[in-house]
Amino acid sequence: MKINHFIYVAIVALFFLSSCKQKEKEVVKNAVSFQAEAFPLSDTRLLDGSPFKHAMDKNAQWLLELEPDRFLHRFRTNAGLEPKGEIYGGWESDKVSGHTLGHYMSACAMMYAASGDKRFKEKVDYIVEELAICQEARKTGYVGGIPEEDRIWDEVSRGDIRSAGFDLNGGWVPWYTQHKIWAGLIDSYLYADNEQAKQVAIKLTDWAVRMFGGLTDDQFQQILACEFGGMNESLAEMYAITGNQSYLELAEKFYHKAILDPLKEQRDELAGKHSNTQVPKIIGIARLYELTGKEDYYKIATFYWDRMVNHHTYVNGGNSNHEHLGEPDHLNDRLSPSTSETCNTYNMLKLTKHLFSWETKAAYMDYYERALYNHILASQNPDDGMVCYFIPLQSGTRKAFSSRFDSFWCCVASGIENHVKYAESVFFKSNNGGLMLNLFIPSSLHWKERNMDIRMETQFPEKEEIKISFSGKKQTFPLYIRYPKWAVKGLTATLNGKDIPVNGIPGSYFSIEEEWGDGAELILKVPCSVYTESMPDNPDRIGIFYGPLLLSTGLGNEPLEEYNVPVFVAKDRNIKDLITPVPNEPLTFTAGDASVPKDLKLTPFYKMYGQNHAVYFDVFSPEEWAAKYPKYLEMIKKKEELEARTVDILRVGEMQPERDHNLQSENSSAGEAAGYKFRHAQNGWFSFTVKTDPQKAQQMQCSFWGEDKEKRNFDIYIDDVLFKSVSLQGKHGPKVYDEIYDIPAFFTKGKEQITVKFQSKPDNYAGGLFGFRILLKK
Repeated sequence: MKINHFIYVAIVALFFLSSCKQKEKEVVKNAVSFQAEAFPLSDTRLLDGSPFKHAMDKNAQWLLELEPDRFLHRFRTNAGLEPKGEIYGGWESDKVSGHTLGHYMSACAMMYAASGDKRFKEKVDYIVEELAICQEARKTGYVGGIPEEDRIWDEVSRGDIRSAGFDLNGGWVPWYTQHKIWAGLIDSYLYADNEQAKQVAIKLTDWAVRMFGGLTDDQFQQILACEFGGMNESLAEMYAITGNQSYLELAEKFYHKAILDPLKEQRDELAGKHSNTQVPKIIGIARLYELTGKEDYYKIATFYWDRMVNHHTYVNGGNSNHEHLGEPDHLNDRLSPSTSETCNTYNMLKLTKHLFSWETKAAYMDYYERALYNHILASQNPDDGMVCYFIPLQSGTRKAFSSRFDSFWCCVASGIENHVKYAESVFFKSNNGGLMLNLFIPSSLHWKERNMDIRMETQFPEKEEIKISFSGKKQTFPLYIRYPKWAVKGLTATLNGKDIPVNGIPGSYFSIEEEWGDGAELILKVPCSVYTESMPDNPDRIGIFYGPLLLSTGLGNEPLEEYNVPVFVAKDRNIKDLITPVPNEPLTFTAGDASVPKDLKLTPFYKMYGQNHAVYFDVFSPEEWAAKYPKYLEMIKKKEELEARTVDILRVGEMQPERDHNLQSENSSAGEAAGYKFRHAQNGWFSFTVKTDPQKAQQMQCSFWGEDKEKRNFDIYIDDVLFKSVSLQGKHGPKVYDEIYDIPAFFTKGKEQITVKFQSKPDNYAGGLFGFRILLKK
């Protein structure tokens, strides 16, 4: 259906006038044109019945249980006021206290917008009022909850600047923490209509300009050696909502040359860099591009996104190993219990949203969808709403979730935002008055400019049908629908029972320009299929997908040996056609004879928790497996021989076995890594009693973590006599390895048991010890 040119121009003009009203809180308009913009979160709603709505509801429950006064403890203390609540544990009781409060403000403000539930606005309003009280008590405009903050800021403002990377003048990432407060105040204003939040933020920003605006560029580069979050983004937003030019000038001083100049010159020098330190800087650069139009900022943001997504990202959409990046396209040997930090993906989605607004490339939303399902949704425990710091991708590892009130890691703080805003990118409005459908998540939209309601109902990807209904006065405009890159089986559309031609290909958008409104019902069918993606540096190590979903398999709760990890065996290494759905079990597949062990079950990774898992799988041809299988049998034989030689074994870190072995300790604690329990002692010791053979030669087998090296120097005693001094060097990679020590006969002769003690050197750790055996010597 065609539309008269003059009517079209009128519609576009009306669209932009209405759109301006939505952005009336920003007094500085963007200097660049957008191809599309997200709808206000308050105009969208998730519908019941999807895992996204379930995750949002679990998160809402947690937000309501958290107590603002406990987050405000140090803010009041630092302002000379009596705290009203006991400080929370974890990072809040450490040197980075305050960061969670900012995220909590943002999460509650967005939850209010996304749900309309006034309980979340009440939380926001209370916190803002308390921060205003603290700010007034201090008389400087500053407000914060960082230990020793006054000393730190005073020294830095005078040009006395010291940093070793994660500290600034002895404070743990103070600008990073303050960025969260700025962001929380800005979000409280933008999402929860709290005018007082804007005023508190203005006074805080005036303080920053007064204290640091006079520092030289060289001095600022010294400051920026320490992680500073997205300070450039928050200061840019303050400029946008006030028009104060000094805020923009300060935002642009937060330009970290060591990171941003190579990106400007289209060089990837990210290897070895802490990943999440960089992403917020790029988000700030993206916002500055929008406000200034500076082409260098565009080049930095787009080049960075391409390098991260296409050269540093795992199959789940996450990046980094132990929080750091490696060489581009080298991921095969970078699998561990600490892959894909969740904060990184939280920030990558924010950056992607900016870039998609500039250029509506399907590749941006293809990535967004993958990361949303397979990292963000997968990072939450669906039973209680707790969240992950890392999403481990090494086979045999498992997701480790936060506690409810005592973790408050960075990924807990960003995590309470993650599960609030799933609806924010489902629909966008295009710059020609059209509607863009980006994600197939059950949701509704109230399009104020057109006085129209759009409702998307679906059980996708469990079922392929997606129903989109429209209500409101009939109007003609283009509807742009993402044709996912993975939708290789084709995509069909019918409007009110009539077939609509789909003029697109996978990895693009196609358009339907029709009359939409009361009675219009569009049915999309988007069939999913199984496909695989390889490691960039190992074509024989794959991830398996069904549509947008990364699949995984559960591996139980016991630590795994190499021969326990599933593999695939297939002619030509092509397994996708050998994986079939399990009848009457939605989104469940079996590999049949293609896997070892046979009939391996595969389910969506976002549903995998509470046990060890595998996400990446090695693939062999039948000939390769025939050659390798005897090696697996040999490993099993060695395991059986080890059991036969074992005189006694201590299952370290487990309560009953440690009691059975009379564990004693001082300054010692147990933990878990990669599915293995361990015990160590900091400036302390632990001891236990084990059986021995009074007649035979024996050995001691100690299991350690292959990357442990910092301050891991300790002595091992047998019956209070020094047996061995150990210094862990971290040379064995991200795995548990064994050290075997011969025990001189005089230690065990005539004894049926001995007491073994691990004693740390001063200012060091003893252990971590991951396993212990007394063995008969061969």
